[in-house]
Amino acid sequence: MENGFAAQITGVLAALILLTAFALLVQRRIYGLLHIFAWQGLFLSISAAVVGYSTGLRHLYISSALTLALKVFALPYILYVLIHRLKIQKEVEEVVNIPTTMLIGIALVIFSYHLTSPVRELSTLMTRSTLAVALATVMLGLLMMITRRNAVTQIIGFLSLENGLFFAATSATYGMPLVVELGVALDILIAAFIFGIFFFQIRTTFDSLDIKEMEKLKEED
Repeated sequence: MENGFAAQITGVLAALILLTAFALLVQRRIYGLLHIFAWQGLFLSISAAVVGYSTGLRHLYISSALTLALKVFALPYILYVLIHRLKIQKEVEEVVNIPTTMLIGIALVIFSYHLTSPVRELSTLMTRSTLAVALATVMLGLLMMITRRNAVTQIIGFLSLENGLFFAATSATYGMPLVVELGVALDILIAAFIFGIFFFQIRTTFDSLDIKEMEKLKEED
């Protein structure tokens, strides 16, 4: 695969990853969030495999396989089980309305392209054009965490932010060392189980996963 053709494919995949990041912001149904997150993980996995094939870096194949197993199958399934057992409402509640959130998201994308323009001009990597998308994905994941009230949706925002960080590592340096990637994958999987225990404890204590209920403790203090 020639670098030019591979760069075009990674560019298309970067656009799809950015599209899923925006889709997470506008999605109102919690099960829909899981599906979109799984698609984002799939595009991220394919992107890592394409970069690995075009550069000859075999460790990116392992990264791609880990992303596929963890972000497309394991984490969505764990979150689905949690949502089903906790009987969470299907409609997602937001702190800021969706049109305003979208405008903020667009501004963050423009800011990301402006911030990374010096790096893109100096870099000689095939993936230099996708660095801005990676940074925008991180910021959109953070925006989702800020603008959602439900603890589960905030976790999905955090995982989307982590996807952006992984994509940034692939774009800037052709991926992190394999030992680091394995450690991060294990940490995320362990965190998913800890989040599950945390959710059950919150639900038992407050009978809700709305963060407004947890703010009552601060008001009482």
